[in-house]
Amino acid sequence: MAFNFGAAAGPAATNPAGAFGGFGTTTTASGSAFNFSAPTNTGTTGLFGATQNKGFGFGTGFGPAAGTGTGLGTGLGTGLGFGGFSTQQQQPTLGGLFNQPTQPPAQSNQLINTASALSAPSLLGDERDAILAKWNQLQAFWGTGKGYFNSNIAPVEFTQENPFCRFKAVGYSCMPNNKDEDGLVVLVFNRKEADIRNQQQQLVESLHKILGGNQTLTVNVEGVKTMPDDQTEVVIYVVERSPNGTSRRVPATSLYAHFEQVNIKTSLQQLGVTLSMARTELSPAQIKQLLQNPPAGVDPIIWEQAKVDNPEPEKLIPVPMVGFKELLRRLKVQDQMTKQHQTRLDIISEDISELQKNQTTTMAKIAQYKRKLMDLSHRTLQVLIKQEIQRKSGYAIQADEEQLRVQLDTIQCELNAPTQFKGRLNELMSQIRMQNHFGAVRAEERYYIDADLLREIKQHLKQQQEGLSHLISIVKDDLEDIKLIEHGLNETIPIRGGVFS
Repeated sequence: MAFNFGAAAGPAATNPAGAFGGFGTTTTASGSAFNFSAPTNTGTTGLFGATQNKGFGFGTGFGPAAGTGTGLGTGLGTGLGFGGFSTQQQQPTLGGLFNQPTQPPAQSNQLINTASALSAPSLLGDERDAILAKWNQLQAFWGTGKGYFNSNIAPVEFTQENPFCRFKAVGYSCMPNNKDEDGLVVLVFNRKEADIRNQQQQLVESLHKILGGNQTLTVNVEGVKTMPDDQTEVVIYVVERSPNGTSRRVPATSLYAHFEQVNIKTSLQQLGVTLSMARTELSPAQIKQLLQNPPAGVDPIIWEQAKVDNPEPEKLIPVPMVGFKELLRRLKVQDQMTKQHQTRLDIISEDISELQKNQTTTMAKIAQYKRKLMDLSHRTLQVLIKQEIQRKSGYAIQADEEQLRVQLDTIQCELNAPTQFKGRLNELMSQIRMQNHFGAVRAEERYYIDADLLREIKQHLKQQQEGLSHLISIVKDDLEDIKLIEHGLNETIPIRGGVFS
């Protein structure tokens, strides 16, 4: 076989068939680059807890929570498409990879082996090594497979985190703003939200038993939220009561460390927990460290550009997106969040509609109460007037009453003056009467027809009348003809009888 380079050192190369069967790519850990199936762990809605996806999640994991995440540490370099093998420590390019005194031996050997597999494999010693180098480069670009370069050295494993993988991008995720004192810990259950809500009390009791059943501890659920792939995020916190009656929340880091113990983690997995992490904000030093060190396999130039393009540096942080599975996971999370936002908008819209109805009803009631208040005020004033008249009956007019009478007479004279207020009042009254009259007339008129349209209607009706008259005359002439025929028939019948008798 032309390209069978021998079986691999382990069970990875169990299928040597095919042109490149000796490369051991049939059982690689990363799978096909175009595998659009849902990831085994779709992450959480938090930001800085790690997922089981290696490298960098779409917006949730920056720290190794499950023991397999790589965090935001520095990587091997940037790949052929991002400027050679340069790393964050400004290592030399391909020509100087074999002279790195500052690197640890393991990482140096890894870089040397990678460079040998991509540029100068010496497996066969002929022109087929050049073809093998191109095949290794292709596998590195796709982020899957193994690169064979020497029969005495194990092959290089190409993953999507290698610096040459092309399926990478940079997105942005929200930074949490919860403090450690809030004690919020996220638990991701591999169950539907409806099941979690229906069995929330049993879930709280089970978590209390996992915490040792201590009576001074109380488990509280902060929130429940749906996640893609029938998963549910439950945010909890634990309140600890002291003997003196005070209480405090257990810090998130302490509660998370307790959940990460082997026996506790096993118990949580039996409940259906796939991931747990503490929801705490990052310190400025941590944020600075994350931003200064580009993730593994991301070009520093691209990372710097991502930091410059950050729309809200105070709330968002750039995160790498590696592979199609991560892209699919982020798409599902965004779709889920969009649905939740739309549901919330629908609820707000219904509340606004209800408030508008209540406002309309309230305004009508306010107007009604205003009219009732005015009516009652007038009635009260009339009662007071009559009571005051009865009370002052038989008494002489006092000085203040005389003063009020003089003021009223003055006002009455001003109103009765023809050139002042009275003329204006009469004019206003006449205009009001005219408007009421026109309003009554207009209320009686139900329809209004345009003059041209009315003329056309009259012309049409006239034509209809003329047509009816013509038809009536024709019918009358026909009736006269029928009568004449009947009369002629009646005169001819006796003559015919006399002839044949």
